Amino acid sequence: MTELRTTIKGFTLIELMITLAIAAILLGLAAPSFNDLIKDNRLTTQINALSASLNLARSESIKRSLTVTVCKSTGGTQCGGEWSDGWIVFEDSDGTDGNVDANDTIIRVNSALTIGNTLNFNNGNYVKYSSTGFGSIAGTFTLCDDRDSANKYAKALIISPSGRTRVATDNDGDGIVEGGNGEKVECPS
Repeated sequence: MTELRTTIKGFTLIELMITLAIAAILLGLAAPSFNDLIKDNRLTTQINALSASLNLARSESIKRSLTVTVCKSTGGTQCGGEWSDGWIVFEDSDGTDGNVDANDTIIRVNSALTIGNTLNFNNGNYVKYSSTGFGSIAGTFTLCDDRDSANKYAKALIISPSGRTRVATDNDGDGIVEGGNGEKVECPS
């Protein structure tokens, strides 16, 4: 009589436990790096949204032949609050005070930043663009998050006297970007 052998394929409990332990260790090592990647991408997205709003304001001021203003806004209908609360782009019909008046049209509303992120502007509560597209104020927006060495991760957006914007870069290779005057961008502590 011929003996019939069957082979059972699969993993033993010990092999499965070892595999799970190795996977847990690798995941534990990768999680902090992944968290930094998410925060870096969030900062990049938010600085790009601000840049897009400022460029929209400049473009709309030329297109409409009117003053267009970008101001910090908590509720999306009036100027006020902090830059981190959000901002609005609006047609500023009187072009004098940087506030939304009855005859003004809101063009874009940007909501608040992610909790823990801060946005500061070193030169006021609003940026106005004249009908020729020139900005009223030159300065630097600084965007930071809640990491311990935040200056290392900070992003900055520079507005030139002509109203053009550019993202700040690290010119001296120390890992911290420089603002419009060449000074290191610093996050509030």
